[in-house]
Amino acid sequence: MNKNKYGYIEGFLSILINTILFFLKIIAGKKSGSISMIADAWHTLSDSLTSLVVIYGFWISSIPKDKEHPFGHGRAEVISSIIIGTLLAIVGFNFLIDSFKNFLNKKSSIFDITGIIIFLISVVVKEALASFSIILGKKTNSRSLIADGWHHRSDALASLLIVIGIIFSKNLWWIDSILGVLVSLLIIYTAFDIIKGGSNILLGENPDEEMDKKLKDIIKNCTPELNDIHHIHIHKYGDHIEITLHARMAGETTINKAHDICNILEKEIKKELNADATLHIEPEK
Repeated sequence: MNKNKYGYIEGFLSILINTILFFLKIIAGKKSGSISMIADAWHTLSDSLTSLVVIYGFWISSIPKDKEHPFGHGRAEVISSIIIGTLLAIVGFNFLIDSFKNFLNKKSSIFDITGIIIFLISVVVKEALASFSIILGKKTNSRSLIADGWHHRSDALASLLIVIGIIFSKNLWWIDSILGVLVSLLIIYTAFDIIKGGSNILLGENPDEEMDKKLKDIIKNCTPELNDIHHIHIHKYGDHIEITLHARMAGETTINKAHDICNILEKEIKKELNADATLHIEPEK
């Protein structure tokens, strides 16, 4: 099963489950007048909307490269993860404002056993869905699936906070407002983390320590003629990765010999890292 099929399965499963949970939560929230429950219900529905973004992102990224997009459409998936984060941030800020309003107005809520059961079910189901999405994301190296998984997990944690709050709500009139604030801050933090991760890829980033070590080990083992490896840049386009780097070589090396060495290294990088490399050769000082 390829990466896109994993994305479609997770996306459609998420839409189905979250839509059902949304209606159950909104009923419990309206019945109790709880801002935290209603906020969490809309948080759950936003999971369905972001799953639509995930599906659309996978569809776009599967389109082959063309004249206008020589590196393919893989970054559409990264863009979809940023859209997910943006939608999540809007949800978080809206409910943060509502929570403060309820606290200032000293508005309390009345909870019952139905709400507890619904939100406990939500904790279990959403954590299972989060684990499923994150595992698939790591298996396929999909940032949008991992982002969607953390979206699910933030919803599970929010529901768990609400269940804990219900237990203490009898003697604490302000507990619902405070829980609303905590849930909102959790949503906003998750959104920031998702947006930051996607933006780093779009803006360009240095290789991490693991990638840097692998790359230098490959160069050392297969092309010892190259020295002083520097100016390493990684360009990610979904599954397609471009690596550019500078290296020094003995100044008396012929063009033909330098070309052969570069070919050897490019093939090895393709084999070991599944990336296309471009080298800039400089004479040793």
